[in-house]
Amino acid sequence: MSAPSPAPVEVDEPDLDEVTDIDTPWIVLVWNDPINLMSYVTFVLQKLFGYSRDKATKLMLDVHHKGRAVVANGSREKCELDVFRLHEHGLWATMQHDR
Repeated sequence: MSAPSPAPVEVDEPDLDEVTDIDTPWIVLVWNDPINLMSYVTFVLQKLFGYSRDKATKLMLDVHHKGRAVVANGSREKCELDVFRLHEHGLWATMQHDR
């Protein structure tokens, strides 16, 4: 007995006139948690992102009052690193496409 022959496969040719959407920027969100002190969150934002005390305090207050704050943006790789670094400092952080 011979092996069955494979069925033909249709391949869609790419439409070269179609405009491709470039990778949209990503944002890094820090979320409120019941563990970290507000002063510690401010310190971490200053340390990791080089924010002034005023900017870091404003972002921390957004986290505290609104439940989250956008603390950084950029390429996917940069945001993945930022989230990793925030996790290393005990903060709850995620990333998502900027809308």
